[in-house]
Amino acid sequence: MNAGRILATMALLTAASAAQAQTATQSVTFQVDAINEIAFTGSPSIAIVTATAGSAPTAEQATGTWAVTTNGSTMKVTASINSAMPAGLTLTANLTAPTGGSSAGATSLGTVAADVVTGISQKAESGLNVTYELTAALSAGVVSSQSRTVTYTITAGS
Repeated sequence: MNAGRILATMALLTAASAAQAQTATQSVTFQVDAINEIAFTGSPSIAIVTATAGSAPTAEQATGTWAVTTNGSTMKVTASINSAMPAGLTLTANLTAPTGGSSAGATSLGTVAADVVTGISQKAESGLNVTYELTAALSAGVVSSQSRTVTYTITAGS
């Protein structure tokens, strides 16, 4: 009978040790890539149709909005157009900067990229204004309807 109790006790001890907690580990690899996104909404259309007698044609404006998301530091936005403006016409873009950034103000657009907003760091903002302005010298004459593609690029600033 003592042998039976001893065997029963050993069986209980073996079961108790088998029920003890077990641990395991797993390695998790992660990364966050550079996120630099900009988007523009609206379909701006500008027509210069009047002037005051004795003055140059009246400059006209059109607006849209833009948004930015970046996890980078000191980013900038540049702008350019796909082909030069006709002689006597100037197209400018003026972007409202996100919080902490700086707008270059009304910037003439050409085929070479120009800084329009600088100093953007780790920001996500939308509903920012963009204003386009078209000015015409009298020497431009009559210009039929044309369009230009404005290319905006977000990149590391200096």
